[in-house]
Amino acid sequence: MSRGKKIGAAVAVLVVIALIVVNVVQSKQKKAPAVTVEKVERTDLESLVTATGKIEAQRKVDLSANVMGQIVNLAVREGDVVERGAFLLQIDQTQRQATALSAEESLKALFFDRDAARARAEEAEKAYERVQRSFADELVPQAEVDAAKAAFEAAEATVKAVERRIEQARATLAGARDELSKTKMTAPIGGIVTALPVEEGEIAVIGTMNNPGTKLMTISDMGVVEAVMEVDETDVPAVRVGQSADVRIDAYGERKFEGIVTEVGSSPIQATGADAAVNFEVKIQLAAPPEGIRPGFSCSADILTGTARGVLAIPIQALVVRDKPLPEGEEAALGEREEEEGVYLFDEAAKTVKFQPVASGLLGETRVEVAAGLEEGQQIVTGPFKALREIEDGDKVRLEEPKKKGEKGEPGD
Repeated sequence: MSRGKKIGAAVAVLVVIALIVVNVVQSKQKKAPAVTVEKVERTDLESLVTATGKIEAQRKVDLSANVMGQIVNLAVREGDVVERGAFLLQIDQTQRQATALSAEESLKALFFDRDAARARAEEAEKAYERVQRSFADELVPQAEVDAAKAAFEAAEATVKAVERRIEQARATLAGARDELSKTKMTAPIGGIVTALPVEEGEIAVIGTMNNPGTKLMTISDMGVVEAVMEVDETDVPAVRVGQSADVRIDAYGERKFEGIVTEVGSSPIQATGADAAVNFEVKIQLAAPPEGIRPGFSCSADILTGTARGVLAIPIQALVVRDKPLPEGEEAALGEREEEEGVYLFDEAAKTVKFQPVASGLLGETRVEVAAGLEEGQQIVTGPFKALREIEDGDKVRLEEPKKKGEKGEPGD
């Protein structure tokens, strides 16, 4: 082989080796995960609890039948505005009128019986007095005195018995009149007739222990309106009476209405199914409900449960939970490994990361307060999610530009 060929072969070998080295270096660089970083800054945070529910009147009355009978006069329609004491409906009262009249006449008859009994008692008393005088003059025997006395006491007992029957008849009459009065229904409160499930001519049925009675109508006082929300059990501990809230009613688009929490349920809402979510009822009173608002409107609310001004905060996705490292030489028993919460600090010079435990505070919508563990200006890894779960202390990383809004990431990010 000539000298020139030998030199060419050596150069070719060197080129191949150089290409291999470059490929190895590039391969190692590609293995370093791409991450985004962000500086720890101070900001204002608001903690919100979001829930959905329905609009209800704070004061409403569901009217049911107190007596059974046919509805013969229905004076209102759904949506009517009624005042307290206004006539609503009439149940057939023919039978109850007859019962009340019968009780009244029975009472009158007893008054006559009492007058007759009193007259007989007066007569018996005078006869008893005459017999006593005659006995004193030794004109009649003791037997006549005893007989006159017995007749007088019997007459007095008859008067008392009639008086008791009069009281009984009065109670019967009062009951008959009360039942008669319940055939006519008037509004117990002023408001709007928001439900009217019956029609004129239907039979109203009273409720029993196991069967509810006929619901005649619902009257709602829309002067004070509440949003009755269903709040998840995990959020309930943060909700307190007096907290402010923004309520959005579906019927009014994105318009927000200010409200205040007036009641937090202490018992969960009954739900069916073994996997049903556990929710609690929270009532929010609207400060200025819109005109024309109706019970049953769907709504959602953001309840302000806490605020923090000028605190260190980081994106929620930057928080990582990992198993706490054990001291050298120790081994954890199965199931006893402790966890710790923290972030990965980014060393810009070395392009490496280091885990830093932190204590979190108030949780905002997209950011969380850092109560301890970080300082303002430090750089932390904020994503992507896959990289945050794979990197470890000392790993090299490479920076990538944060994705712009609407830009799609690579699969697995």
